[in-house]
Amino acid sequence: MLPRTIALSVASLAVLAGAACSSGTAQCHVGADCASGACNSSGQCVPAPTGGDDAGGGGFDSGIEAAVESGVEASPGDDAGSGCVPDDSGVITRAQVPMLSGVHGTFAISTATVTMNTAGTAQPDGTTDWDFSAALPGDQTVIITTNAPQGQWFSSQFTSSTYTSTLSESEPFLGVYQATAAALLLQGVVTPTNGSGEYDLSYSPSAEILAVPLQMGTTWTSTSTVTGTADGIPDSTYTEKYASVVDAHGTLKVPYGSFQVLRVQTTLTRTIAITDIETTQTMTFIAPCFGPVARLTSKTTTYPEAVPGNAFTSVVEAWRLSP
Repeated sequence: MLPRTIALSVASLAVLAGAACSSGTAQCHVGADCASGACNSSGQCVPAPTGGDDAGGGGFDSGIEAAVESGVEASPGDDAGSGCVPDDSGVITRAQVPMLSGVHGTFAISTATVTMNTAGTAQPDGTTDWDFSAALPGDQTVIITTNAPQGQWFSSQFTSSTYTSTLSESEPFLGVYQATAAALLLQGVVTPTNGSGEYDLSYSPSAEILAVPLQMGTTWTSTSTVTGTADGIPDSTYTEKYASVVDAHGTLKVPYGSFQVLRVQTTLTRTIAITDIETTQTMTFIAPCFGPVARLTSKTTTYPEAVPGNAFTSVVEAWRLSP
């Protein structure tokens, strides 16, 4: 079995806004009602982080190495993301996408195949409303972490990596990532431990999972040759092509609250042989200063089946930021 490495890399993002206000009176209904751009499930505005930017302009302490994933919360004591203030410019900059190791976040994750309205509801102003706040069959509450690669069994192979994190709740694989000033790169896929049945796969060049800045119409593509050990068998080789586009924007509701988001559609095409081709589609919803707050993954189709496309409704894995 080969890992389903679709842009799941953006799955454990950094939510750095802190706790919601304690007042019992509803302050907001959607993220746009709040200065921070985020309204939680109790109708309270999530406060914007405070503090100054570091000299690198990344909006977080320069002593913390960069990393990214969907909906993660800074650990106590971290000042990552300080100085980041969401806005309604329609552009999400590098400083507004926290990329940190050593952070964690809580997600409601369903690995049951469910039907969802991924297209959302179009609004007269050209935006879209999505509501993924309801419980789904098979939901589990999962804490996702981004971990420093140092000391892990594969660390000597990925000396420039920034962090590792879970690729999928349904598969026992870690993605090995490098965060740069312009992108989140997938360098490899490994199992948490080596030995019997291990996976140790390297990407050349690294796959571009996320590119910044983001705005409507932004596109990026990368093609990688993947080589290494798969299920304990050495010398495995195949290719993966990631093609991404920011194709929608609007308001997204998840169990944690409401966010103003950009939607990134990513198509992964894996070619193992001329007639052995797999395609998977992923939607990632990214909020300024929070990073990805939801991710939906389609079923994987095999050649010559039709690819899922950018309006798939059958979702095999759904991640939504949760309290």
